[in-house]
Amino acid sequence: MRLPLFYLHSKVHWLISFLCLGLLWMAILTSCAGSKSTVYFKNINKDTTLKGFVANDFESLIQKKDILGLTVSSMSKELDDRFNAAALVSGPIQSSIPGYLVNDQGMITVHYAGSLIAAGLTRKELKEKLEISLLPYLKDPIVTVQYLNHKVTVLGEVNRPQVINLPEEQVSLIDVIVSSGDVKESGSRSKIMIIREEKNQKIIKYVNLEDDSIFSSSWYYLKPNDIVYVLPDAEKYVKEEKRKKLQTTLSLIASMASLVVIVLSVILR
Repeated sequence: MRLPLFYLHSKVHWLISFLCLGLLWMAILTSCAGSKSTVYFKNINKDTTLKGFVANDFESLIQKKDILGLTVSSMSKELDDRFNAAALVSGPIQSSIPGYLVNDQGMITVHYAGSLIAAGLTRKELKEKLEISLLPYLKDPIVTVQYLNHKVTVLGEVNRPQVINLPEEQVSLIDVIVSSGDVKESGSRSKIMIIREEKNQKIIKYVNLEDDSIFSSSWYYLKPNDIVYVLPDAEKYVKEEKRKKLQTTLSLIASMASLVVIVLSVILR
């Protein structure tokens, strides 16, 4: 017994439509299924106390070619303004940064105090030296010393690659990552490269922010001119590429199924 033509048409149309709808749903679900995000310090699963934490008490020594920011506060605002404005004209010609250049002899020239040896001193030692030198001119001077040309460079799989000014001796790796907008989903928190220059050589270290051992690492605090490179997560990259290919394939199949439905509708009309 032959089935009516309209019945065949209805069945074929229904089956292909169902197939098309199923493929479209698979494509949508595939596009929504992103890679599983990683977390920081994932081996800490309960309340605990970490020992051997690296102390933030490192004091660097001022070196030749450093550019220093010196700010004075005393009982005389007029004299303070005159002193602090002097840095605007005493900055090095080859630099756009206003400040006090430590010259090749390791000295700086400061308003009122004259030429002083700065290289080899800590910021605290230079501060005390300047306050003593300025006593004949200013009442109860308080001097602030900062670095103006020290920096940390952050690049790779972060949301905001940047160069971060480092006015003090060091900054934590966590602070730098947060300041750069955190690691992207495509980035690896378990393999972050730090490039450091010491004694005319480049030292490269990989650190893992998924492990709490970072807190006891000597690389937890970054130093001037360090480069932080967040590497892409290779496993996530491969999974994402497979997901995209599968999504594209399903979309093409769904489109072809839709086309078949249209053609059959025309033929069986």
